[in-house]
Amino acid sequence: MDMTQGVLFVHSAPRALCPHIEWAAGGAIGAQAKFDWTPQPAAPGMFRAEICWKAPGGSGARIASALRGWDGVRYEVTEEPSAGIDGGRWSHTPSLGIYHATTDAFGNIVVPEDIIRSVLVRAAEHGEDIAGAMEKALGQAWDDELEPFRHAGEGAPVRWLTKVG
Repeated sequence: MDMTQGVLFVHSAPRALCPHIEWAAGGAIGAQAKFDWTPQPAAPGMFRAEICWKAPGGSGARIASALRGWDGVRYEVTEEPSAGIDGGRWSHTPSLGIYHATTDAFGNIVVPEDIIRSVLVRAAEHGEDIAGAMEKALGQAWDDELEPFRHAGEGAPVRWLTKVG
Protein backbone atom coordinates (compact mmCIF):
# COMPACT_ATOMS: atom_id res chain seq x y z
CA MET A 1 0.00 0.00 0.00
CA ASP A 2 1.22 3.49 -0.83
CA MET A 3 2.39 5.62 2.06
CA THR A 4 1.28 9.17 2.62
CA GLN A 5 1.76 11.75 5.31
CA GLY A 6 -0.14 14.36 7.19
CA VAL A 7 -0.35 16.31 10.40
CA LEU A 8 -2.41 15.89 13.55
CA PHE A 9 -3.03 19.22 15.22
CA VAL A 10 -4.46 18.81 18.72
CA HIS A 11 -5.56 22.39 19.28
CA SER A 12 -6.82 21.92 22.82
CA ALA A 13 -7.13 19.03 25.22
CA PRO A 14 -7.42 18.66 28.97
CA ARG A 15 -4.18 17.44 30.57
CA ALA A 16 -5.84 14.18 31.70
CA LEU A 17 -6.60 13.21 28.08
CA CYS A 18 -3.13 13.93 26.66
CA PRO A 19 -1.67 10.42 27.17
CA HIS A 20 -4.91 8.86 25.88
CA ILE A 21 -4.72 10.98 22.73
CA GLU A 22 -1.14 9.80 22.15
CA TRP A 23 -2.21 6.18 22.59
CA ALA A 24 -5.27 6.53 20.30
CA ALA A 25 -3.44 8.39 17.51
CA GLY A 26 -0.51 5.99 17.56
CA GLY A 27 -2.80 2.97 17.73
CA ALA A 28 -4.75 4.19 14.72
CA ILE A 29 -1.67 3.75 12.52
CA GLY A 30 0.27 1.14 14.46
CA ALA A 31 3.00 3.41 15.84
CA GLN A 32 4.06 4.56 19.26
CA ALA A 33 3.41 8.25 19.81
CA LYS A 34 5.00 10.75 22.19
CA PHE A 35 3.78 14.30 21.71
CA ASP A 36 5.39 17.54 22.87
CA TRP A 37 2.49 19.07 24.82
CA THR A 38 2.52 22.82 25.44
CA PRO A 39 -0.01 25.08 27.15
CA GLN A 40 -2.73 26.41 24.82
CA PRO A 41 -2.82 30.21 25.29
CA ALA A 42 -6.23 30.46 23.60
CA ALA A 43 -7.75 28.18 26.29
CA PRO A 44 -6.03 28.48 29.67
CA GLY A 45 -5.68 25.11 31.39
CA MET A 46 -5.71 23.22 28.08
CA PHE A 47 -2.78 21.78 26.13
CA ARG A 48 -1.85 21.54 22.47
CA ALA A 49 0.46 19.47 20.28
CA GLU A 50 1.28 18.91 16.62
CA ILE A 51 2.63 15.70 15.21
CA CYS A 52 3.50 14.86 11.63
CA TRP A 53 2.67 11.30 10.63
CA LYS A 54 3.60 8.93 7.83
CA ALA A 55 1.50 5.81 7.23
CA PRO A 56 -0.57 4.04 4.55
CA GLY A 57 -3.19 6.05 2.66
CA GLY A 58 -6.45 6.37 4.57
CA SER A 59 -4.70 6.77 7.92
CA GLY A 60 -6.00 10.31 8.37
CA ALA A 61 -9.53 8.94 8.67
CA ARG A 62 -8.36 6.32 11.18
CA ILE A 63 -6.68 8.98 13.35
CA ALA A 64 -9.72 11.30 13.19
CA SER A 65 -12.05 8.44 14.09
CA ALA A 66 -9.88 7.37 17.02
CA LEU A 67 -10.21 10.87 18.54
CA ARG A 68 -13.83 11.56 17.60
CA GLY A 69 -16.19 12.61 20.36
CA TRP A 70 -13.69 13.12 23.18
CA ASP A 71 -15.02 15.76 25.54
CA GLY A 72 -13.19 19.07 25.34
CA VAL A 73 -10.80 18.08 22.52
CA ARG A 74 -10.35 20.25 19.45
CA TYR A 75 -8.27 18.79 16.64
CA GLU A 76 -7.58 18.68 12.94
CA VAL A 77 -6.06 15.89 10.89
CA THR A 78 -4.68 16.43 7.41
CA GLU A 79 -3.70 13.77 4.90
CA GLU A 80 -1.83 14.43 1.67
CA PRO A 81 -3.12 12.75 -1.48
CA SER A 82 -1.46 9.48 -2.50
CA ALA A 83 -1.83 7.11 -5.44
CA GLY A 84 -5.57 6.54 -5.87
CA ILE A 85 -6.52 8.31 -2.63
CA ASP A 86 -7.64 11.92 -2.33
CA GLY A 87 -6.23 14.13 0.38
CA GLY A 88 -8.41 15.03 3.30
CA ARG A 89 -8.96 17.25 6.28
CA TRP A 90 -10.93 16.34 9.38
CA SER A 91 -11.79 19.07 11.87
CA HIS A 92 -13.41 18.48 15.26
CA THR A 93 -14.74 20.80 17.93
CA PRO A 94 -16.79 19.87 20.99
CA SER A 95 -19.68 22.12 19.92
CA LEU A 96 -19.78 21.22 16.21
CA GLY A 97 -18.59 17.62 16.08
CA ILE A 98 -16.55 16.41 13.13
CA TYR A 99 -16.27 17.84 9.62
CA HIS A 100 -14.54 16.09 6.72
CA ALA A 101 -13.48 17.52 3.39
CA THR A 102 -11.60 16.16 0.43
CA THR A 103 -8.54 18.25 -0.43
CA ASP A 104 -6.47 18.73 -3.56
CA ALA A 105 -2.69 18.56 -3.89
CA PHE A 106 -2.40 22.10 -2.48
CA GLY A 107 -4.63 21.49 0.56
CA ASN A 108 -7.65 23.32 -0.86
CA ILE A 109 -11.08 21.92 -0.01
CA VAL A 110 -12.78 20.32 -2.99
CA VAL A 111 -16.58 20.52 -2.90
CA PRO A 112 -18.10 17.64 -4.90
CA GLU A 113 -20.47 18.53 -7.72
CA ASP A 114 -23.41 16.71 -6.08
CA ILE A 115 -23.16 19.06 -3.09
CA ILE A 116 -23.02 22.12 -5.34
CA ARG A 117 -26.03 20.85 -7.33
CA SER A 118 -27.93 20.21 -4.08
CA VAL A 119 -27.22 23.75 -2.87
CA LEU A 120 -28.46 25.19 -6.19
CA VAL A 121 -31.63 23.06 -6.12
CA ARG A 122 -32.44 24.02 -2.51
CA ALA A 123 -31.88 27.69 -3.36
CA ALA A 124 -34.16 27.51 -6.40
CA GLU A 125 -36.92 25.43 -4.77
CA HIS A 126 -36.83 26.67 -1.17
CA GLY A 127 -35.09 30.05 -1.35
CA GLU A 128 -32.14 28.80 0.69
CA ASP A 129 -29.19 31.17 0.94
CA ILE A 130 -26.50 29.96 -1.50
CA ALA A 131 -23.63 31.69 0.32
CA GLY A 132 -24.63 30.21 3.68
CA ALA A 133 -25.01 26.73 2.21
CA MET A 134 -21.59 26.92 0.52
CA GLU A 135 -20.00 28.14 3.77
CA LYS A 136 -21.45 25.04 5.44
CA ALA A 137 -20.07 22.80 2.65
CA LEU A 138 -16.64 24.41 3.09
CA GLY A 139 -16.66 23.92 6.89
CA GLN A 140 -16.61 27.64 7.66
CA ALA A 141 -18.05 27.18 11.16
CA TRP A 142 -15.17 24.83 12.05
CA ASP A 143 -12.61 27.26 10.63
CA ASP A 144 -14.16 30.12 12.60
CA GLU A 145 -14.04 28.18 15.87
CA LEU A 146 -10.54 26.74 15.36
CA GLU A 147 -8.79 29.86 14.02
CA PRO A 148 -7.84 31.34 17.44
CA PHE A 149 -6.36 27.96 18.42
CA ARG A 150 -4.39 27.70 15.17
CA HIS A 151 -2.75 31.10 15.69
CA ALA A 152 -1.92 30.29 19.30
CA GLY A 153 0.10 27.30 18.08
CA GLU A 154 2.37 29.10 15.61
CA GLY A 155 6.01 28.20 16.22
CA ALA A 156 5.21 25.16 18.41
CA PRO A 157 7.46 22.07 18.29
CA VAL A 158 6.49 19.27 15.90
CA ARG A 159 7.41 15.56 16.04
CA TRP A 160 7.12 12.77 13.47
CA LEU A 161 4.97 9.70 14.00
CA THR A 162 5.80 6.96 11.50
CA LYS A 163 4.30 3.53 11.06
CA VAL A 164 7.14 1.05 11.33
CA GLY A 165 7.35 -1.89 8.91
